[in-house]
Amino acid sequence: MDSPYHKSEQSIPRRGFLQACGIGFGGIALASLLAEESRGDVLLPHQLPKAKHVIYLHMIGAPSQLDLFDPKPELVKHHNQPCPPEVTKGRDFAFIGKTSTLAGSPFKFAKHGGSGQTFSELLPHMATVADEMAVIHSVHTEEINHAPAQMFLHSGFGRGGRPSFGSWVSYGLGSENENLPGYIVLLSGPAGGAGASLWSSGFLPSIHQGIQFRSEGDPVLFLSSPQDHEMSDRRRVLDAVASLNQQQFTATGDPEIETRIEQYEMAFRMQASVPDLMNLEGETRETLQLYGAEPGKASFANNCLLARRLVERGVRLIELYDADWDHHNNLENRLSKKCSDIDQPIAALITDLKRRGMLDDTLIIWGSEFGRTPLCQGGNGENKGVAGRDHHKDAYTMWLAGGGIQGGVSYGRTDDFGMDIVENGVHVHDLNATILHLLGLDHERLTYRYQGREFRLTDVHGNIVRPILA
Repeated sequence: MDSPYHKSEQSIPRRGFLQACGIGFGGIALASLLAEESRGDVLLPHQLPKAKHVIYLHMIGAPSQLDLFDPKPELVKHHNQPCPPEVTKGRDFAFIGKTSTLAGSPFKFAKHGGSGQTFSELLPHMATVADEMAVIHSVHTEEINHAPAQMFLHSGFGRGGRPSFGSWVSYGLGSENENLPGYIVLLSGPAGGAGASLWSSGFLPSIHQGIQFRSEGDPVLFLSSPQDHEMSDRRRVLDAVASLNQQQFTATGDPEIETRIEQYEMAFRMQASVPDLMNLEGETRETLQLYGAEPGKASFANNCLLARRLVERGVRLIELYDADWDHHNNLENRLSKKCSDIDQPIAALITDLKRRGMLDDTLIIWGSEFGRTPLCQGGNGENKGVAGRDHHKDAYTMWLAGGGIQGGVSYGRTDDFGMDIVENGVHVHDLNATILHLLGLDHERLTYRYQGREFRLTDVHGNIVRPILA
């Protein structure tokens, strides 16, 4: 018998059968069927997955790779000198125009771990887990402004309307926990320029959209029952609403009605599961100190700890968005501050997952929509530091760790100034193809037909970056 992991689709055409037989749907029994049914066909992994869960760490606004992971001694040597014309020939930047003075990093770099991965002095904690990471220095994208680039990274397209990465994963693999959504979003600071579109399901059934959890009040809006309203009261209401919705579905066949029923049922189940999940008081003092987390406080550190707790409960994909990385000015102070927010919690997340035996099947991704230029923005000949850096889409750094990744790898290379890729470029589509591969999904076969054509996350191209795989 062939393994189901080698089949692209497993068709389960139960919907028509159940309707024809007049089988009634109600309550949780209905929800368990619809959770599988919401795609129409259930997709199984195309091959054995290396990762079962993803924690995606998106730094909104684009950190400077030249000050964190990709040191350029030649750039430092020529700091504040005019950029040679051939370096910027044929390109325009978002704010500085065609050129500016060269801007070397003011921060020191050192090699770490047995692999000798290079980290800035701003990331001392992450440097301690260097051997767990595959650092890609040659990522490139096609959009130069924040919102379009954020959309391109997450949906493969620079405009709204298409499914996000997490929605594609939910569509392809579903959820392991019937009491929690399969795709959860946590924010520290405001959302990116693209806003909630970054976790939208686009034209996929809305059951696959990301669900934002909040740090204060109800973790999910309107999750709590009204005052003096018992769970048994809510159960009766949901059963009545489900019956009415089922009548409407029988009449119209609209799949979004099924989604609505499932969302009501999920909210009911979450009333019991979410409060315990969000309560960090049960964590040991050692664990809280490891992350730098404080129960009851909204922070990136708390969100990293919550991400581990969500993985433990079987949530497929957790995405953490951290704001204020758009450093067009005052880069030295602002970048230092942001790194102090994320450095310890990220190292703790990797360490904690590994000691619990969970890192092998949990893929961690760190990065942003694009990188930063080796040119100074806002400086002049008197400037001794780096005032700021403009957007740079042609060469930047992202890293991966955990499920299926070969730790201690440094992949791709940029030129002496960090302006262009000179070795092993990785397009955003290549990155997404690789991530899907690690989850057991073939990016060319994970498709959805909409308005007469087949769509996929990687659009029309993309290659798996095999040298970073374990």
